Amino acid sequence: MLNDQELLRYSRQILLQHVDIDGQLRLKESRVLIIGLGGLGSPVALYLAAAGVGELHLADFDTVDLTNLQRQIIHDTDSVGLSKVDSAIRRLTAINPEIQLIAHRIALDEDSLAAAVAAVDLVLDCSDNFSTREAVNAACVAARKPLVSGAAIRLEGQLSVFDPRRPESPCYHCLYGHGSKAELTCSEAGVLGPLVGLVGSLQALEALKLLAGFGEPLVGRLLLIDALGSRFRELRVKRDPGCSVCGSSHA
Repeated sequence: MLNDQELLRYSRQILLQHVDIDGQLRLKESRVLIIGLGGLGSPVALYLAAAGVGELHLADFDTVDLTNLQRQIIHDTDSVGLSKVDSAIRRLTAINPEIQLIAHRIALDEDSLAAAVAAVDLVLDCSDNFSTREAVNAACVAARKPLVSGAAIRLEGQLSVFDPRRPESPCYHCLYGHGSKAELTCSEAGVLGPLVGLVGSLQALEALKLLAGFGEPLVGRLLLIDALGSRFRELRVKRDPGCSVCGSSHA
């Protein structure tokens, strides 16, 4: 049940008929893995903690650098040099001491990633490289756990939800295949802070919808964001029957 403090803390979202007490209880009982505590993971972690998701598993092997602070809003100047996980835990605990925080401070290999995914109800990929996204996707498909995936670089963002529990849902590999060998990073191409904040906030919103059980998640749809022109575009994405990760021969 929700105690009096929780009823007061979450009262504004409990007022929503789509959430109500039942939805808030589902959030309290949920366990979520956040991969990456950078530009995307910052708003994701902040909003899910504030919303009362009961258990957040935080995975990042990096430390806070001064160049991160332009966009990674969960960290501050005093956190420079600290583990991003420890910095995030400090901030999230101050925001909401009611939730549980589980730390993963080292890089997750295939086995530890599979175990981390199996331990939660939903995964948010907030990483910044294709190889990690591919590994996270494969682990989610194998464990049949929904995956909320976001990306942002320069002035462009992308967002989609992959849910292997749904037979019609594609996976990340259906959409992106083996990726591009010329993949750029934010340190090479640059990125604007509010853009990653926007994508991360939308990731958090999709997660709350899936966990509390309301609305229409972005399954089978890819949201494209053009920050330069303030435009949003949506593409339909179909499952690839021949996908090497989620195809019928691998199901």
